Amino acid sequence: MNSALQIKSSLHHNAYVTDDMEAVRKFYEEVIGYSLVATWAEKAELFGRERTYMHCFFDIGDGSCLAFFQFADSEDQAEFGPELAPSAFRHLAMKVDQPTQDAIRDRIAAAGISEPETYILDHGYCYSLYVKDPSGLLVEFTVDHDDVDAINAERKRQAHEELANWLAGDHTPNNTQFHR
Repeated sequence: MNSALQIKSSLHHNAYVTDDMEAVRKFYEEVIGYSLVATWAEKAELFGRERTYMHCFFDIGDGSCLAFFQFADSEDQAEFGPELAPSAFRHLAMKVDQPTQDAIRDRIAAAGISEPETYILDHGYCYSLYVKDPSGLLVEFTVDHDDVDAINAERKRQAHEELANWLAGDHTPNNTQFHR
C-alpha cells in the first residue's frame, strides 16, 4: 500500500438515531457505565426544511463518544430513524479489557437483559460480549486474544492474497479458531 495514503485519526463520535433518549441514557450511563458528557438541542435548516432535534454524547472512555439523535417532530423522526433494520453484521465494536467486559456482563444481567438481546461469541482472535441497546444498535465489547499482535501481523501479511482468493470464488474459511 502507498504509505502516502496512510492516515492517522481517532474516533470523534459515532452517531445513531433513537426514539427513546431516556432509555438510551439509562442504558449507557447506568448499565454500561459511559458518562453523558453533552446534550445539544438544536434547530437548523437541514435537507430542505427546518428540523428541531437534540443529540446526546456518551464518552466511551478515551474522549471519543457515542452520539444519539432524537427529533421533536414525528415526521422527522420517521424520516431519519431509528437506524436500519437490526442485523448482527451491523454493529459497533468497543475494545475493552477482561475486567471491564466482566463488569459490563454483570451489569447487563443485573438489568435483566438476556438472550436474544445479549450473547457471547468466541471468535478465536477475540472474545465478544454483544448487547442490543434500546435504540436497536448492537454493541460488541471485545477482549483481544492474548496473542493478538501475532494474529494481527499474520492477517495483515495475508490480507490482499486472501481478499483476492475470496473475490475469485475461493470461500475457504481462514479462521479455524471460531466457535459459538
